[in-house]
Amino acid sequence: MTSTTGTAAPPAHVAGKAAGTAGGTAAGQAAGQAAAGIAALIAGAPMPQPTLAKTFAAMMAREFRVLRRNGLSTFSRAVIQPLLFVFVFTYVMPKIGGGIMLGRGGASRGGASRGGVTFTTVLVPGLMASMLLMRGIMSVMFPLVMEFSWQRTIADRALAPVPVQLLAIQKIIAGAVQALIGALIVFPIAVVVHAAGQAPRVHVTSWPLLALILITGALLMASLGLLLGTVMDPRKMQMMFAAVLLPATMLGCVYYPWSVLHNIRWLQIAVLVNPMVYTAEGLRAVLTPGIGHMPLWAVLLVLIGGTVIIGYLSARTFTRRVLT
Repeated sequence: MTSTTGTAAPPAHVAGKAAGTAGGTAAGQAAGQAAAGIAALIAGAPMPQPTLAKTFAAMMAREFRVLRRNGLSTFSRAVIQPLLFVFVFTYVMPKIGGGIMLGRGGASRGGASRGGVTFTTVLVPGLMASMLLMRGIMSVMFPLVMEFSWQRTIADRALAPVPVQLLAIQKIIAGAVQALIGALIVFPIAVVVHAAGQAPRVHVTSWPLLALILITGALLMASLGLLLGTVMDPRKMQMMFAAVLLPATMLGCVYYPWSVLHNIRWLQIAVLVNPMVYTAEGLRAVLTPGIGHMPLWAVLLVLIGGTVIIGYLSARTFTRRVLT
């Protein structure tokens, strides 16, 4: 009898285990190659070299991005207040016979001035200064109050590879930019919205001087916003409007020149503590030189010196608040 001897096939579970082992080995090799490739890519990547300039530019870019996304609401807030003031004082009042003139001659028929100065002319630099104050303080102070709330979102900004003082300067500059935008919006409103004969008589005596007053005024107001936002209790913000913003606006030479207060000498001296007076008078000197105004040397001394002093104090209080 002849017997045939053959090779026995391995059991199915043994063959499956072998196939799984081979597949796992191939997958492990592929994963190892991918990890090696990622490691080589990371090793060959240039080392990040953050600088103060780059980090500051990135923070400013973020501010402008937020401003652009909220552009409609920001524009609306900047337009409504000056539009209402100009509409009431330079359109409604003259139409009902209550137009205000300064100087000689008064008003002729239809509201035209004979040698006098229309109230719109007085109002233009005052409203620009008012917008510098409002937007400069509010655009810095209100976000700061939220960042210093119980969530402490300011900590995210403090992790940037820059000194905390530079973060304070960035907030001041961002607020000053918003204040400048608000002030520049006022001018076309005052030029367009007025009754017949009430057009403002504006003449720029020096463009560099105008730019200097606008920039220093915006920086001063933004510095005040940073200072108030770091020293005031968030629960007392409503009091801030009654105790700071309202008196500063009403007694900030918005609706009248500083020179006409000579009949109330004590008030003329008292309002000199209001930084808005110097902004309004400086703009009045370069936009409406025919109206009596404060000497420019006094205006520039307070605006430049106040920006340096208030900016320094606000940066110190901001740093102390962030680090505690």
